[in-house]
Amino acid sequence: MLTVEMAADGETLTITLPSRLDGKIREEFLKAFRQQAKPSSHYVIDLAKTSYIDSTGLGMLMILRQHAGNDKAQVRLINCSAQIKSILTIANFQALLTVA
Repeated sequence: MLTVEMAADGETLTITLPSRLDGKIREEFLKAFRQQAKPSSHYVIDLAKTSYIDSTGLGMLMILRQHAGNDKAQVRLINCSAQIKSILTIANFQALLTVA
């Protein structure tokens, strides 16, 4: 199960992901940022608990990027394990999102 938290300033939406970012949480993930009354200007995806991402998960991150404004997107992936960073690097995601 993922958790969603809007910062007090109403600008930063943080989504904390479960152990797997895959098709099983697709609808929940998309709903997390699409249901907001006003789109956020910053998105933070916390991957501290995540140890697995498949191609569907990578696609969901791209949908979030599009929702956030593509090249204007301010999407940060934080607390990435070495394994997750490796997957994101192979997929060249560091060119599209901030990976920390």
